[in-house]
Amino acid sequence: MSNIMHTAAELMAIAARTAPKAAGKDFVVLEILQGDQLEKLADAMVEYGRQAGRKNFDRDGENVRRSAAVLLVGLRNAQKTGLDCGACGEPRCAELKDFQPGPEFAGPICAWRLLDLGIAIGSAVKTASILNIDNRIMYRIGVVARRLGLIDAEIAVGIPLSATGKNIYFDR
Repeated sequence: MSNIMHTAAELMAIAARTAPKAAGKDFVVLEILQGDQLEKLADAMVEYGRQAGRKNFDRDGENVRRSAAVLLVGLRNAQKTGLDCGACGEPRCAELKDFQPGPEFAGPICAWRLLDLGIAIGSAVKTASILNIDNRIMYRIGVVARRLGLIDAEIAVGIPLSATGKNIYFDR
């Protein structure tokens, strides 16, 4: 089954890669985790939650531990679109500051690039749904995956995957 789940994650990654992007520029990065990587990630999530006093990192970490795979989806070096739309909070793209490290992610990021990320994530989970693969979008996975260097991105989320008799990501 792990080969099938890896194939499902690859199909999800294709959906994320080919999703529409603002101005046709692609800054989405993708990684697939399985096996020992999931144990390492789960342990680190539980520990991060404990050390940082952050709620539910332990719960989500245990979900990762019980998953067959995790697809990481993030943005790396996402350039401003040049639309001067103000959605980021600045009146002109040129005034948007360079990436600064935050407590969990780096920013600011152009709002249109964040929409690109959301569309890529939506395309990936749509593909999982078509394949009847249980999944859930988890920002906490992205926080710790970045800290561990499992994905090189300013912002990332994780999509854990499972195929069991009951969806492990609900009624937690």
